[in-house]
Amino acid sequence: MLLTIAILVLFLIYLLLIPIIIVIDTVNNQYYVQMKGLLKANVLPDENEILKVRLKIFFLRFNFYPLKKRLSPNKSKKTKKNHGKKPKRNVDFKTVLRVIRSFKIKRFYLNTDSGNCITNAKLYPLFALLKYYKGGYNINFLGQNVLILAIENRPIRIIKSIINI
Repeated sequence: MLLTIAILVLFLIYLLLIPIIIVIDTVNNQYYVQMKGLLKANVLPDENEILKVRLKIFFLRFNFYPLKKRLSPNKSKKTKKNHGKKPKRNVDFKTVLRVIRSFKIKRFYLNTDSGNCITNAKLYPLFALLKYYKGGYNINFLGQNVLILAIENRPIRIIKSIINI
């Protein structure tokens, strides 16, 4: 009994400390969300549908199509009676901002072209300034658009940002 409780507590601690990684890489066409060791969800292009999501949970792998229409049998529509209104939950803007700030940017690179050489020339000083102070920004005149973004967070940081006032 004590051993199962200890294993359950250790597993919950592991779930709170496991990193959640979100990657957007337009060079290699990789778009995924990953919880290290538990699951990974890749967004892939598909020939028949617009896109498919490949899920890998532990050792199980399967695909599903989120934009595919689901055919459901015709059911008679039942009217729902609302005897009591449920209270509306308003999400505070400060809480959303704290959750966004809890994410850590691990990798960022932006190489863009607006398609207009005059606009590119006007944006060049701004991008040069951003590259000098932050790095990762670049503007080109070759028609290339590249974004590489990898951000990381942990569930414990998200919970702390929601709870803390």
